[in-house]
Amino acid sequence: MNDLIGELSSMHAGCHIDGVAVNNISYADDMVLLSPSIGALRNLLKVCERYAECHGLMYNVTKSECIFFGLGDKTLHEPPPICLNGSPLTRVNKFKYLGHIVTDDLKDNEDIERERRALAVRGNMLARRFARCTVQVKLALFKAYCQSFYTSSLWVNYTQRAYSALRVQYNNVLRMLLRLPRFCSASSMFAEARIDDFYALRRKRVASMLARVRGSSNDILKIVASKYQCPIHSLWVKIVVGTVK
Repeated sequence: MNDLIGELSSMHAGCHIDGVAVNNISYADDMVLLSPSIGALRNLLKVCERYAECHGLMYNVTKSECIFFGLGDKTLHEPPPICLNGSPLTRVNKFKYLGHIVTDDLKDNEDIERERRALAVRGNMLARRFARCTVQVKLALFKAYCQSFYTSSLWVNYTQRAYSALRVQYNNVLRMLLRLPRFCSASSMFAEARIDDFYALRRKRVASMLARVRGSSNDILKIVASKYQCPIHSLWVKIVVGTVK
């Protein structure tokens, strides 16, 4: 696939940031094409079709989807069809890419809700299966199963309601594991257990992501690290220094 990635990246079609092509993002056999226009996207797809034909490959059209990100009043309600191998791609308003839910309104509420539900499931499982374990064992399980917050560092655009729901779920899981009263102080609970509360855990996740982005040799990540005014970089810095929760 390296030849295909190289050919796509060398094209002037599709999205670019500071002259660096970001028209394709690939992981294993998953590829995402990014374009500001339908015409450019069709050109990118033609290259993919030509490459597949030359190498005896076949794309699974039923698993390939197309999403149009909203532009306010400029949103396309009835966009022209986007075809792959002659078959129109299904238009969706959200999809899951590498575990992260991306929506056409570019908000993170649904991904936060995904994490909240997953946390509730893991918490109930731990409370049911390990009810008779010692406090030390329960705390170790809580750290291992309830503090991952996968892709949380990418959350930028969300409502306070969705964010607070996840924080409350996180607090309730520990209360349930330790069999504490429902309305006991969350700050005291985490302090006595010597476990990071929700905000401390969020800061650590963001600080880790920020350090990795700034230390990366990837051209695209270098651009993100150098653009202090971009929304995600600005939010990362605010969270790390504690000016926003």
